[in-house]
Amino acid sequence: MSAQLEKLRNIGIMAHIDAGKTTVSERILYFSGKTYKIGEVHEGTAVMDFLEEEQERGITISSAATKCFWKDHVINLIDTPGHVDFTAEVERSLRVLDGAVAVFDASEGVQAQSETVWRQGKKYNLPCLCFVNKMDKIGADFDMCVSSIKEKLQAHPVPIQIPIGAESGFVGLVDLIEEKAFYYDQVEVGADWREEPIPDSLKDHAQIARHDLIEAAAEYDEMLLDAYLHDRPISAELLCRGIRKGTIEGKLHPVLVGAALRNIGIRRLLNAVCAFLPSPLDRPPAVGYLEGKEDRKVQIVPDEKKPFVGLVFKIIADKHGDLYFMRVYQGTLRKGSRVLNTTRNRKENITRIFEMHANERQIRNEAQAGEIIAVVGLKETLTGDTLADTHYPVQLESIRFPETVISMSIEPKSAADRLKLGEALRLLSREDPTFEHTYDEETGQTLISGMGELHLEILQHKLIRDLGVDVRVGKPRVAYKETICTSAEAEGKFVRQTGGHGQYGHVVIRVEPNLDESGAVSRENVFVNAVIGGTVPKEYIPAVESGIREGLGSGPLAGYPVVGVKVTLLDGSYHSVDSSDLAFEQAGILAIREALSKAQPILLEPIMRVQVIVPDQYFGAVQGNLIAKRGVITNAELHGTTRIIDVRVPLAEMFGYSGDLRGATAGRGSFTMEPLTYERVPEQISEKILL
Repeated sequence: MSAQLEKLRNIGIMAHIDAGKTTVSERILYFSGKTYKIGEVHEGTAVMDFLEEEQERGITISSAATKCFWKDHVINLIDTPGHVDFTAEVERSLRVLDGAVAVFDASEGVQAQSETVWRQGKKYNLPCLCFVNKMDKIGADFDMCVSSIKEKLQAHPVPIQIPIGAESGFVGLVDLIEEKAFYYDQVEVGADWREEPIPDSLKDHAQIARHDLIEAAAEYDEMLLDAYLHDRPISAELLCRGIRKGTIEGKLHPVLVGAALRNIGIRRLLNAVCAFLPSPLDRPPAVGYLEGKEDRKVQIVPDEKKPFVGLVFKIIADKHGDLYFMRVYQGTLRKGSRVLNTTRNRKENITRIFEMHANERQIRNEAQAGEIIAVVGLKETLTGDTLADTHYPVQLESIRFPETVISMSIEPKSAADRLKLGEALRLLSREDPTFEHTYDEETGQTLISGMGELHLEILQHKLIRDLGVDVRVGKPRVAYKETICTSAEAEGKFVRQTGGHGQYGHVVIRVEPNLDESGAVSRENVFVNAVIGGTVPKEYIPAVESGIREGLGSGPLAGYPVVGVKVTLLDGSYHSVDSSDLAFEQAGILAIREALSKAQPILLEPIMRVQVIVPDQYFGAVQGNLIAKRGVITNAELHGTTRIIDVRVPLAEMFGYSGDLRGATAGRGSFTMEPLTYERVPEQISEKILL
């Protein structure tokens, strides 16, 4: 099995929206023989964008998995979305992969969402190749793109190829490892290529670039370093070994070049995936916790003979039974087996195992360590849960998702739809961990929350089109938070006398701002028990904490969740007969409500990082509009005749911005937006919100 694992690559394609991820994925499937026809995003025929919504909009919404073969290697490929509203799809995919290919638009370089997905990959220490795509596009600039990767991503890009020409003159590439030029000719399907010596006009440039490549790779291989220092000839094999070691350590990022739409560079990208990205054996062992206890760490290794351990990273609701995508980290999973969900301490049945190709399934009898598969039969498992052998209760670290920033009200149009709505919302929240729904008893409305306007729009369409629930929706609303400015103390006393046993709970607490290392308000709430002498018995402390956390769920200003508060339990009293968990929980709620109202509560609003791309002639109008929206411009670079503006803007000001931008730029401007932080709402605006 280790020989098979050495030839296995679990990779993801990640990038900013419109950099060409899905086009790259479609070419990989075609050239590896997985498909007989190239699917096109602009025609709505892409295999990996199989959802109706994706085909209509020409964007990736849901990550799609497939398996293909290149030479003697097996590649499990996941194509991830580029739009920030679907960042959870990227997060959960990168969590289970061993390597990634970051795709960049040659005319744009690093864009806003490129930074986000790179940061997500870095969080999981994913080795990464860079593919500079669209070299045939107007404004394509390979050197600018490589520089932006270095500066904006703090990475170490090392070109292993350089382009021959650019824009309409892009005809091929020079391979710096093999020291050969490859020219591509368009044919009816795909592209034919021919190998030639490096053209004279590029010889000096190629020599310098190869020297830089050898110098960078020599740090990671002693034999290569020795050959470099003693000026001996360096073989392609020796150079590849150094590049591979540096890439797997996450210190080097080999840069390749091409134009996926014209089928240039894809075969050589597949060669690089096999040559430089790690197999499951090359990755550090996953860390598991026996019975979920942090002091009982164990290493999870890709060995099919050890007890089974897997992580569920995605769920798709299906009328024939929900489909659970899973990475097998250790052992062998067999059809019909019984496993333990160690996250929830529930036993589950695996009725069927599938190998996935986008929305097509192939039945398997078993899956082994290192593989990515889908299973049917689970009932209580959610995204991020660990499944393990029933005699080996080990738990892997779960997947953390960003908080929702936007919500809107939703109402069923008829009584029949009302009955279906609850079940439909439950299905959607199982599929999508960044989707939340709550019922407001005061207004009788259901609120749905997500990552952005597009996210909520897609969810609304899913409800109507896929789940058959006809709904009306309200205007999007901002997910504000509340916090405090000063410290305050308060007591909560819950006393009830009834015929028999009464209720008695009494606590004294202090609240203060919980600041992070930089001195900013933390997004976390902290509870500290500082009771001395048992004035509140130990067995009631969890109930007090539970009450306090419940109280923090609704702030004193407008009922928004409270963040950035440190709560210290100072004192209290109890009754030997009447005290109970319920009484202390209620005392905690009363105390936190009073303390928060004394501690100068304020409103916080989500601030978005926005990148606007406009022709330079419209820069003044767009800049003025952003400043009027309380925007703070952090950068405004000029690339040719295009201006790229980076700006921080409150989310509340960004509703309907696409229309404003179209009007200001004659339809030629575009923008992307992602959550950045929470900041205090200015007083005059806060007063309007709280009216």
